[in-house]
Amino acid sequence: MNVLVIVAHPRESSLTIQLAKRFIEGLEAGGHCGDILDLYRDEFDPVLREADEPDWNASKQQYSPVVQKEIHRMNSYDGLAFIFPLWWWSMPAIMKGYIDRVWNYSNAYGPGGSLPHQHISWISLAGAPVERFEKRGYDQMMRHYFNVGLADYCGIPSSSFHLLYETIKQPDVLYCEWDSHVFQLGKEFGTVNELTLS
Repeated sequence: MNVLVIVAHPRESSLTIQLAKRFIEGLEAGGHCGDILDLYRDEFDPVLREADEPDWNASKQQYSPVVQKEIHRMNSYDGLAFIFPLWWWSMPAIMKGYIDRVWNYSNAYGPGGSLPHQHISWISLAGAPVERFEKRGYDQMMRHYFNVGLADYCGIPSSSFHLLYETIKQPDVLYCEWDSHVFQLGKEFGTVNELTLS
């Protein structure tokens, strides 16, 4: 598959960016192709302004040139991957703004709207240990939100959500494990579909 990898982290030297590059290497090892869309380095504006607010009474939507360009770019790929630090149990605001603006009405959902991608992977780097997520069921809540609330709702038939834990603690000790895991996720892109398990 040809995969667009959307990544968000304010620091270019971050573990998030490093692992996004490793994910692309895994994609290529698995016979896929991948391109990175770095929302911070591209200075993507996450604020949905009037030009990109859906006209609920119109039969056809007309969005800003920036959003039309991003829709065209995104829809030219077979698969998507979002790689991001977990902030407040979700994605950074810049990435949520990308979803708000680009996964817009009549493109991703609504009459005539459905994303054309075969698979999407969500890979999130969390600072907390796994026990903190399991204690209140945060991990299951997020898995449902990303796989069902976003991917399935917008017509993507295959989705998987992956959390890397304790990514701000002892990075040297755990880096090889994360590096190997993310490489495998890229290499095996599209083979795990959690929508069929829910």
